Amino acid sequence: MKTTTKSIYLFEEGNAGMKDLLGGKGANLAEMTRLGFPVPPGFTITTEMCNEYSKSGEKMPVGLEDEIRNAMKHLEEEMGKKFGDPANPLLVSVRSGAKFSMPGMMDTILNLGLNSKTVEGLAKRTNNPRFAYDAYRRFIQMFSDVVLGLEKKNFEEMMSEKKKNTGAKIDSELSADSLKDLISEYKAYVKDHTGEEFPEDVYVQLFKSVEAVFKSWNNPRAIVYRKKEHIPDDLGTAVNVQSMVFGNTGEKSGTGVAFTRNASTGENVLTGDFLFNAQGEDVVAGIRTPLELSALKDAAPEIYNQLQDIANKLERHYKDLQDMEFTVEEGKLYMLQTRNAKRTAQAAIKAATDMVDESLIDTETAVMRVTPAQIDQLLHPYYKPEDKDKAIADGRLLAKGIPASPGAAAGTVVFDSDEAVRLKEEGKDLVLVRPETTPDDAQGMLASKGILTSTGGPTSHAALVARGWGIPCVVGCEALYIDPEKKIFKAGDRTFKEGDSISIDGSTGEVIEGLVPLVYPTDMPKEAQRILGWADKIRKLGVYTNADNPRDAARARALGAHGIGLCRTEHMFMERERLPIVQQMILSAGDAEGGKRAVERIRETLAAAKEAQKAGIQARLEDAEKKLEKPWKEYRETLDKLLPFQREDFRGILKAMEGLWVIIRLLDPPLHEFLPSYEDLLVEVTKLEITGENPKLLKEKEELLEKVKALKEFNPMLGLRVCRLGIVYPEIYRMQVRAIFEAACDLKKDGVDVKPEVMIPGVGTENEMKFTREMVDSVAKKVMEEKGIQVVYKVGTMVELPRACTVAGDLAKFAQFFSFGTNDLTQTTFGYSRDDASGSFIPVYLEKGILQQEPFQVLDRVGVGRLMKMAVKEGRATDPKLEVGICGEHGGEPSSVEFCHHLGLNYVSCSPYRVPIARLAAAQAVVREKSDYSNK
Repeated sequence: MKTTTKSIYLFEEGNAGMKDLLGGKGANLAEMTRLGFPVPPGFTITTEMCNEYSKSGEKMPVGLEDEIRNAMKHLEEEMGKKFGDPANPLLVSVRSGAKFSMPGMMDTILNLGLNSKTVEGLAKRTNNPRFAYDAYRRFIQMFSDVVLGLEKKNFEEMMSEKKKNTGAKIDSELSADSLKDLISEYKAYVKDHTGEEFPEDVYVQLFKSVEAVFKSWNNPRAIVYRKKEHIPDDLGTAVNVQSMVFGNTGEKSGTGVAFTRNASTGENVLTGDFLFNAQGEDVVAGIRTPLELSALKDAAPEIYNQLQDIANKLERHYKDLQDMEFTVEEGKLYMLQTRNAKRTAQAAIKAATDMVDESLIDTETAVMRVTPAQIDQLLHPYYKPEDKDKAIADGRLLAKGIPASPGAAAGTVVFDSDEAVRLKEEGKDLVLVRPETTPDDAQGMLASKGILTSTGGPTSHAALVARGWGIPCVVGCEALYIDPEKKIFKAGDRTFKEGDSISIDGSTGEVIEGLVPLVYPTDMPKEAQRILGWADKIRKLGVYTNADNPRDAARARALGAHGIGLCRTEHMFMERERLPIVQQMILSAGDAEGGKRAVERIRETLAAAKEAQKAGIQARLEDAEKKLEKPWKEYRETLDKLLPFQREDFRGILKAMEGLWVIIRLLDPPLHEFLPSYEDLLVEVTKLEITGENPKLLKEKEELLEKVKALKEFNPMLGLRVCRLGIVYPEIYRMQVRAIFEAACDLKKDGVDVKPEVMIPGVGTENEMKFTREMVDSVAKKVMEEKGIQVVYKVGTMVELPRACTVAGDLAKFAQFFSFGTNDLTQTTFGYSRDDASGSFIPVYLEKGILQQEPFQVLDRVGVGRLMKMAVKEGRATDPKLEVGICGEHGGEPSSVEFCHHLGLNYVSCSPYRVPIARLAAAQAVVREKSDYSNK
């Protein structure tokens, strides 16, 4: 931030465009003053002074105290009162005010300037001793809390005791004499706990209060709030010093908070809370139960009508829903604050669309008024903030894991997937609790309202499946010990068993004991559909979905997806009826493909051999061919069994996305993932050896163990997987490609418009891309000739290795599209395990500021982003028409979507329930870019 020479601005010197310097509150007070609204005079100490205070080791900036004294003289002249004057005292409030609203996170002090002499002057001048002493006890309580660090509850306890002893039911029933006694008790408490008298010097009070507000920028609750809301730590807070007006002078006075529209529903009606004979903190802090704003309308219609008029003018001026604080002093209205109101998702959407209909804002502004998180909330169950806050306040928060799939869930704990299916049939709401999930848990996951695991990260099996199915999910909750065998989990010293109830929040990662009431959204409101419709007209990025079956494809299409950016074929292999076939295919593949390569090498040797050598080589060839017959037959049989399954898979998904591009990724994971665990097999073999039972089964298990051992790798994520798998075992890829084009040709023959794209995973060299592209083209050509049908298709690669980014120009000679697999690209760029890092060291890195964002959730623009930029530039230098997208889960994260827009990608792809988020985020990226350009 550029430093100015001016450290204090009077309200009449500022305006709404000075939020960087004056904070939101100061800028809006200045703007209301400029517009002629009834604002008590005051001044704002700039955010720069706060930053200077922090940087200098919490020392007041040189000369600031003198400037404050000069500003106070100006206030004295405006108000006709004198600060510290016993006869006619000027009192002020001191409030924080950052650029972005942080309600309740920083500190406020009211009635500053009262001491043992000025309180008497105030009592005489107002002829209201009770009011004066009430104002003084409030000041002592606030100052002691904010400046002296004494706990507020101790003063509240003294107040409660005083009311009990005097028979007063509420604060306002305490007499002036009772308040005098209470003030003496307060001062004695301060002396006992600080060793010093409560300050009488009004400038000491003021300077210490300004310092306290500066310090509050870095109090724990403010830091946590900024982290949650992604507010930079270096903005600092302004300090607003404002002449006091009093709502606690009697029944003709009061204080309130008003919204220009209903902040819960968006309805265009003035709403809010009001208290007679009270100060603002009574309403905001919840000290007394307020009345509805209609109480002011009934008691003082003129004041209410004036407030309604100001509300209308403020909303038309700011063109947004306003949150206003006001005070009525002896029948006169004063405005103390206005700001853009916090609002629910429903209110944000309705207010935005209504304001377009009222010609108050345009559609681009309306799109910017709704956050992606609010759109997300409309798709999932959620907790009311007050319900969740109460549960946490009651000590029911058990742990906090990694938020993996948004939404809230509450239900009965279940540890076993089969049991989950059974209990669902009984009508029970369930939360599946597992150390981790596997493909075998799919039915149990589908039967559950929520999923909780103690391991894994944002790209784990549980996270990916839950997001795809729209199930709230928390993963990597390492504070929990989960024992599915004993059907218990432990959180600290508490043990929970199957049948107990818990609640999880997949948007925040919180795990809560018991049932927190859920709010279930209905169908997406028509107003939200209008917002997304406007977004679609603005955005430049296409929005695709990651979907592996027709159900998910249809769901995503209904949510606005315009294609499939990632269809994972390995998920299809995991289904129970095919897994045994897949396993048999894998176990025979090594001997078959290896034997075939051996035969081909002997044939090459034979062709080049001299005549005298040919007989011996021919004999070797015949022997090799004979040995190949059995494994090759078994291998082909399993592939032939899988082919119809795959063909139907692709037929269903291509039909569901008729007229849209469908990117199908060929088999990606290492083969051992489809086989029984090596460790489990070893235990089985050992048991069979010890018992001597069933020798036949022992032999089978020993053979299986040897084959699993042969496939076992020390680092499988960098081993025989991705395109390497298809090059070493090409028949697997050929079977998949045949299935894709047989399905596509059959559908086209039936009149269905199909657009398949074949994606080769994990390519890192030009020759890998060339080999696999030629393989796909060869099979596709053969199938189309057999069917007599021509299908337009593309072949491309998933860019998920740093090397692929650096040689992108070479890959683009053979690839018609690039799709960034940012989950693995992040893993290989950082050298972080995507399965382990999020639950181990990344939380520490975030806490210590080593990382600013979780890189598996928010795309790393500096490192990963630079590689992506290089790949786009080099790829399009080779082929200007190269299609480039992203299919990692970053494709549904708003900041990452914006970065993809800046890179000039063609599309982003994400799980179905993130499609509306990506649609909105892509449009907002366009609007922000235009705004940035205009500002420059």
